[in-house]
Amino acid sequence: MPPPVFRFAPSPNGHLHLGHAYSALLNFDLARRTGGRILLRIEDIDAARCKPEFETAIYEDLGWLGIGWEEPVRRQSEHLPEYRDAVDKLIAQGLVYPSFESRDEIARLVALQEAKAPWPRDPDGTPLYPGTAKSLPADERARWLESGVPYALRLDMAAASERAGDLGWIERGAGPDGETGTVAARPQAWGDVILARRETPTSYHLSVVVDDALQGVTEAVRGQDLFWSTSVHRLLQQLLGLAPSAYRHHRLVLDDEGRKLSKSTLATGLRELRAAGASPTDIRRLVGLP
Repeated sequence: MPPPVFRFAPSPNGHLHLGHAYSALLNFDLARRTGGRILLRIEDIDAARCKPEFETAIYEDLGWLGIGWEEPVRRQSEHLPEYRDAVDKLIAQGLVYPSFESRDEIARLVALQEAKAPWPRDPDGTPLYPGTAKSLPADERARWLESGVPYALRLDMAAASERAGDLGWIERGAGPDGETGTVAARPQAWGDVILARRETPTSYHLSVVVDDALQGVTEAVRGQDLFWSTSVHRLLQQLLGLAPSAYRHHRLVLDDEGRKLSKSTLATGLRELRAAGASPTDIRRLVGLP
């Protein structure tokens, strides 16, 4: 039986903090305990925010913590054609459509809807897409595409969910309300999610599914804030014919006010803690690991 495959997948849009350290160390410890492999993936599709100096800092901080990984490191920016291929497969199934509203226009549409009645929101609290791009006539859609305006490629969630049927995943950790074992997926709660944009041929939801499959990841260990995102990931895996991982969603490391840590919170940044004299053993103690 092949060994389990784990991965740690940070974005180089800032320095790592204690929350990242906990997730990276947990993946590393589980891989070591099970005789598994540990991969490092750099999720750098956001060209505006991801910087080479932050990527270099990731390698330095993980090395300081004593974490090793297999080479080569997968950098998402080097694999954009693979994500485009996945989008094309979904387009061929008739499950993707372009929407042309800007973020400001979408916010105004939501405000108009909420003036009449509460508008549904996804598990992260973001309003569902309220636009009508899905029902645009083909000729009008073609004119918009030819005009060169920015657009987002959205998954037709109703059609996709009907095609995929009932789905679930194996949860080895726990959800925000203690969900564990076999969890029923609820992708419809996310509405018509964005899969790609005109200027960026992928999104987090799409690229994480493609990457995990291509890298043979069998154990996806990540924070509870991504628990219900797994519903979308299972749906995309089913539609693209990709093998699912088992999932382990872990607790989040919170600040003194009970909030999720931010990369701008210097008090919990690994580089700041190291400069203040902290050791890797101190970091393990701070995040509650042996």
